[in-house]
Amino acid sequence: MAMAAWKDVEQAEPQFAARARRLFDAGRHKTIATLRADGSPRISGIECEFADGELRFRSMPGTRKGSDLRRDPRFALHGPAFHPEVGKEAAWPGEAKIAGRAVLAGPIGEGPAGDLFGPTGDLFAADISEVVITRLNPEATLLVIESWTPHRGLRVAERE
Repeated sequence: MAMAAWKDVEQAEPQFAARARRLFDAGRHKTIATLRADGSPRISGIECEFADGELRFRSMPGTRKGSDLRRDPRFALHGPAFHPEVGKEAAWPGEAKIAGRAVLAGPIGEGPAGDLFGPTGDLFAADISEVVITRLNPEATLLVIESWTPHRGLRVAERE
């Protein structure tokens, strides 16, 4: 399966990537899905950052999600979720998701206490297999699903 760094998404589909990033940056807390040792899913809260052409996230020492990712790097990351406001559904910006494999980029040393992710743990970079934005059409009558993969590029589908 083809994988990409965030900079590859930005280069291939700059407007789509910018919208996905805005949706992820709209709130600090995201949700990550990982796989437990028995193969069952686990969801956890996480924070991430886009920096130097990469999507990165960190895991504090001894966390289950970090153990999951070191054992099986597959993940799905969901950006902050905001519900459409009744009567203003067309103004809903949508939501973004990113799936792929977490590549261990190394341990985090004793950083500053104010560091976004804390002073220690593991740093992961995302090898991206898919980016998805789900939103409503301008009339708020159809669900619009935009998905990008390194293999097939950007596709748009609408559903009632």
